[in-house]
Amino acid sequence: MVPQAPLPVSSDSSRSTTPSGPGRPKDLAKRAAILEAAKALFAREGFAGVSMDRIAAEAGVFKLTVYSHFGDKESLFSEAIRNLCEELLPDATFKVQGDVGVRAQLRQIAEGFFAMVTSEQAINTHRMLLASTQADEHLRQIFWESGPKRTHDIFAGLLREQVAQGHLDIEDIDVAARQFFTLLKGEIYGRMMCGLLGRLEAGEIDRHLDNTVDMFLRAYARR
Repeated sequence: MVPQAPLPVSSDSSRSTTPSGPGRPKDLAKRAAILEAAKALFAREGFAGVSMDRIAAEAGVFKLTVYSHFGDKESLFSEAIRNLCEELLPDATFKVQGDVGVRAQLRQIAEGFFAMVTSEQAINTHRMLLASTQADEHLRQIFWESGPKRTHDIFAGLLREQVAQGHLDIEDIDVAARQFFTLLKGEIYGRMMCGLLGRLEAGEIDRHLDNTVDMFLRAYARR
């Protein structure tokens, strides 16, 4: 009897050697690995400086796997921005929580938003988009739709619910949502973007977030 040759071993390092049921957990693990690689590379080297081959290598998957999950580099960039937002500001954060007061929920959102926009990935990505040699208008629009606009729209939905329940008194929801996030970024974000300020102490961040939420509620809390 002639012995059979061994089966070839795949070089896809994210592939598990143990059974994974119908395969969905394995696929989700690959997707997560691709997103983590994309977020890090886009923030560090810019959109134009990163190839799909590089992302695949960083994630430990085949390039075909990257394309099968995301289609093209622009779609991957969009999903990477959306994923970064979702990590620090999950959709559930913006649902009205009956057992949590309005101030406590706004404070929770403020903390997640501030951590997101001042993260190294967010700062580097924003700087990359502002550099005209690396980002065109279409790419900036992708970033806006996937990041800032998504956050604004979902927060505006929460404000509408709080107004409907009688907790807040807001005439223009969109303006109020913009004001909240602009106050949170403030001078601190501008100095970080210019490279004039590093990480803040926890106490400084807490005071900034508390003051912002209190100012917002002084303007819009129902009396």
